[in-house]
Amino acid sequence: MVLSRRWALFLVGVGIWTWVIWPRFAIAIWNDPRAWTSGAVGDFPATGFLWVHALLIGASLTLGTIVGLLGLRAWRAAGRRTPKSAA
Repeated sequence: MVLSRRWALFLVGVGIWTWVIWPRFAIAIWNDPRAWTSGAVGDFPATGFLWVHALLIGASLTLGTIVGLLGLRAWRAAGRRTPKSAA
């Protein structure tokens, strides 16, 4: 499969967007009283609310990283292709 540089840039953008958004969401979940049994932030044990969201965040960051790296590879591959000359 051959991707254009435009699609490669889109994939890189998705990877960057993922790393901008999800860590901020992780902080919000950590600071949410529903994440902790006692309601006090950081007071273990954590509730299922925290663990489910941690799994979601981890999966999203993993997929975002993969998509971003694929975009980088596609960008580099598109730069190595030589345009066909009209001979």
